[in-house]
Amino acid sequence: MPGAPELTHFREGLPRMVDVSGKAPTTRTASAEVWVLLPPEARAALEAGTNPKGDPLTVARLAGLAGSKKTAELIVLCHPIPVTGADVQVTLEPQGVHIVTTVKTTAPTGVEMEALTAASVAALNVYDMLKAASKAIEVTGLRLLTKTGGKSGDYVAPAR
Repeated sequence: MPGAPELTHFREGLPRMVDVSGKAPTTRTASAEVWVLLPPEARAALEAGTNPKGDPLTVARLAGLAGSKKTAELIVLCHPIPVTGADVQVTLEPQGVHIVTTVKTTAPTGVEMEALTAASVAALNVYDMLKAASKAIEVTGLRLLTKTGGKSGDYVAPAR
């Protein structure tokens, strides 16, 4: 269509992976967060240590780290990039389980999707580990918190 913006991930109406081979690798970081809201019975099982599957918070940390490295397998147009560092913080707060991930790379494209995937996978593992206590667990508030590096510059999410 004349005047329509050029789509980066589509050419002639068909999806494609953008060629980043001409871009110089730079250091890039991204952080994301997500919340897992716990109904009283799930929170009680977690706090009492009576969850039959084990410790959901430790499993979530490991799952988030693994998820950051599997992003290109799950997000179809995402480039596989070397994850040079990843951190997953999982804390029990009054509102529920708060997960904050940070991922770093030196690559020609960013790590926002890796940070978001790490947070998502960690949250889903909390659900999986606690679903015997309650099916009413809710995963909510997934968002990018920060990103550094790259052509689009730095980003910091507004405070909530």
